[in-house]
Amino acid sequence: MSNPRLKQLQHDSILLAAGEGIFGLDSIGNATFINPAALKMIGWSLEEIIGKPIHDMHHHSHADGSPYSREECPIYMAIRDGLIHHGDNEVFWRKNGTCFPVDYTSTPVYDGDKVIGAVVVFQDITERRCAELRLHQTLAEVQHLKEQLQAENHYLREEINTEHNFEEIIGHSAPLQKVLRQVSQVAPTDASVLIQGESGTGKELIARAIHNRSQRKDKPLIKVNCAAIAHSLVDSELFGHEKGAFTGALHQRIGRFELADGGTLFLDEIAELPLETQVKLLRVLQEQEFERVGSSHTLKVDVRIIAATNRDVTQLIHAGTFRQDLFYRLTVFPLYIPPLRERRDDIPLLIRYFLGKAAKKFGKNSCAINQEALTTLQQAYWHGNIRELQNALERAVIVAQSTLLTVDDFLLHPAPPVVENPAEIITLAEAERRHILHALTVTHGTIAGEKGAAALLDIHPNTLRSRMIKLGIHRAVG
Repeated sequence: MSNPRLKQLQHDSILLAAGEGIFGLDSIGNATFINPAALKMIGWSLEEIIGKPIHDMHHHSHADGSPYSREECPIYMAIRDGLIHHGDNEVFWRKNGTCFPVDYTSTPVYDGDKVIGAVVVFQDITERRCAELRLHQTLAEVQHLKEQLQAENHYLREEINTEHNFEEIIGHSAPLQKVLRQVSQVAPTDASVLIQGESGTGKELIARAIHNRSQRKDKPLIKVNCAAIAHSLVDSELFGHEKGAFTGALHQRIGRFELADGGTLFLDEIAELPLETQVKLLRVLQEQEFERVGSSHTLKVDVRIIAATNRDVTQLIHAGTFRQDLFYRLTVFPLYIPPLRERRDDIPLLIRYFLGKAAKKFGKNSCAINQEALTTLQQAYWHGNIRELQNALERAVIVAQSTLLTVDDFLLHPAPPVVENPAEIITLAEAERRHILHALTVTHGTIAGEKGAAALLDIHPNTLRSRMIKLGIHRAVG
C-alpha cells in the first residue's frame, strides 16, 4: 500500500471516528466533505450537503432568528484573511428548523501561498450552556441568600439594640410591681405567655423583659406584628417559603420561626391572625415543627412563644374568629398589663423620663413641668396610655416657649363620654364634673375668653381651672 493511500485511509478513519462535527469548504463556501457526527447534529444527508453552500443550510441566522450573512460569518472570514477564527456564542440550525449552541474553529487550508478553503471543527455545547445557566442560577440564589442573611442579621442587630429594654419599664406603682413579679416568675420557664392590655401599655417591653430574664436571652427575640401583614402573606412570613411556591416567590425565604430557633418569637396583635394560620401555629406550639410554604419537608424548631393582644380574646372565641384550643395553649401563663389610668403614681416618673428623651431627641434644653400641668397629666384618661403620654410630652417640648411646661403646652383628648342612666343617683361632685366636661367639649377645650368654657359656665377661668384640678379633669379637645 502506497504511503499517500495509507494517509488517505487514516484521514478518512479520523473523520468517521471523531465525535466533533467536521466539514470542509472550498474557496467559495461550498461543502467538500462532512463527517457523520456533523451530519447527525445538523440533520442533513451527505447528498444534500456536498457541493452546496453549507452556510445557507445550517448557519443562516442568529439565535434570535435575524439573518446572518456569509460576509459577516467568521467561518468564511478564515478563507478571506487566511487566519484561524473561533466562535462560541453562535448557533447552528438543524434541517427541522431547530437550533443548538456551538463552539467552532474555522482553519484556513493552503495550497502553497494560496487559501483554497477551510476546515471547520465544531461541537454541540447545549449541555455546557445548561450547566453554565444552572451555575449562574445557583450563584444568583447564593447571592440572594447572602443578601437575605445580611438583611436578617441587620434585623437581629436592630432588635438586639432597640431602645425597648427591661430598664425602660419605669414605675413603682403597685399594679406595675405585680406585673414585674409575674415576669420574674415566668421568665426562667419555657411556658407560653399571653400578654393582654390596651394599646400603648408596654406589652412589647414586658415581652422583652421575659426574654431577657430567660435562659434564651443569648438567642434572638424575633417580633412579628400580625396586624401589619396581609393574610395572604402571613404563612410565608411565619414559616417561610420555597422558590416557586406562589407567584412572586422567586427565591427561598426563611421564616420567622426559623430565625427564632433557640430563642423567642413575639407575636404581637395575635388576634389578627387568620384561622388557617392559627391551626398551623397550634401545631408548632404542640409539636415544635412545621413546613415552609411549598415544601413537604418538616422542619423542627425550639421556639418559645410570647403573644400579645389588645382585644378581648374570649369575645373573639364566641364570635368564631379565634380558636379556643390555641387560646388555652397560649394562656399557660396569662399576663394583664394595667392601663396608665390604673397606675397614675407612675406618671411623674414617666414624665421626667420622656421629657429627658424628648429634649435630647429635638435638641432642646432640658424641660420641667409646673404643678398644674403635672396634676392635669396625672388625672388625664390616656386612651393611648404610655404611648400617648410620650407623644403629648414630645409635642409640648416642641411648642413650649420656655423650659417650664404649662397646661397650655399640651393637647389632650377628652375622656370617653359618660352614658347617663335615668335611675342612677350621682353625687353633686360627679354632676359638677360631668357638667364641666360637657362645657369643655362644647368649647373644644378652650377655658378662657369670650367663647371659653369659663364664660359658658359664668365663672372666672382660674376658678374653673381650680375646679378641674379638684375634680380630676384634664383639658378636653374637639
